[in-house]
Amino acid sequence: MAEPTERSGGLSGCPGTGRCWWRLAVLLLSASSLPAVTALVEGLYCGTEVCYDVLGVTREAPKAEIARAYRQLARRYHPDRFRPGEPGSEGETQETAHKKFLLIATAYETLKDEDTRRDYDYMLDHPEEYYQHYYAYYRRQLTPKVDVRVVILVTICAISIFQYYSWHSSYNEAINYLVTVPKYRIQATEIAKQQGLLNRTKEKGKNRRSKEEIREQEEEVIRDIIKNKIDIKGGYQKPNLSDILLCQIVLFPYYLTNYVAWYISWVYRFTICREDYGDQEKLYIIRRYMKMSQSQFDSLEENTKQTFLEKQLWIKENYESNTITNCPGRWN
Repeated sequence: MAEPTERSGGLSGCPGTGRCWWRLAVLLLSASSLPAVTALVEGLYCGTEVCYDVLGVTREAPKAEIARAYRQLARRYHPDRFRPGEPGSEGETQETAHKKFLLIATAYETLKDEDTRRDYDYMLDHPEEYYQHYYAYYRRQLTPKVDVRVVILVTICAISIFQYYSWHSSYNEAINYLVTVPKYRIQATEIAKQQGLLNRTKEKGKNRRSKEEIREQEEEVIRDIIKNKIDIKGGYQKPNLSDILLCQIVLFPYYLTNYVAWYISWVYRFTICREDYGDQEKLYIIRRYMKMSQSQFDSLEENTKQTFLEKQLWIKENYESNTITNCPGRWN
């Protein structure tokens, strides 16, 4: 019986040496046909062109040289200036010149900004980081070109202007309504008579006014007195510039400092030193229980507030034992 022959050599495991060499050749050919890693990707920056080559500058070129090269090329290929057949433009058409001009503009936009140029150089040096390059490119493309702080400031100013004029319009409507309210009209009429604003003098000749004109003047006098001399509280208060959003933001540190100082004083006086509450402090506690704003609480009648004090509603047990509704007039 014949003994098995000894195997030797790296290719002895193959049925035939020629077949193994053939497989190795196919493998090497397949590997060589794989796409090489390249940083030039269509859709990013200058696409498959190198931005430096488009402008004809080196990677070490300063910004001044890049700008000079851009201006020269832009003058040559600008759609309004390009003339087919000119020296240096042989073989170029209006369409190809326009495409080249767009490529030149893209190259300049890429290289003139330090941050964009740094990202582009990094892409050229690290072509394998595809996702990083896409992220860096589109992050800069989608980032607003205007300073966000300017946008915020303009928005706040616009809101503040609208706020003020809206309040002023509402205030004028409220004054027109209060002129018809007997309470304010009587007060204004008395003040006008005391100041001699409603004394009718006899007028003769051309200066004589009609009854309608006199009535209109009296109405204007009453309106001005209600507007300027009668203490109007609550929702009818005159709009103040310090109440608009812009002023509120600017004065916020001041308001915060005052509030902190007031709170520390409150804790020290009434929690630590156990002082008795004054009328203002009592009314403040009552207002907090009633969940009313300062302007809403100020609009209440003085006798209503006095009723609150007489019933000692700053004491929580007394407040809870009384039925307080949204109609404070029940306490009159």
